[in-house]
Amino acid sequence: MSFTYNPNKRKRQKTHGFRKRIATIGGRKVLKRRRLRGRKRICL
Repeated sequence: MSFTYNPNKRKRQKTHGFRKRIATIGGRKVLKRRRLRGRKRICL
């Protein structure tokens, strides 16, 4: 049996990190929305 969540810092950053967000148009929109919403952390 395997578990769904297997913590891995590198994979987490590669998938949800700032550089990944900035790299795509959709990701930039995510950052924009989170900034407008006033999130303390805009990404991981």
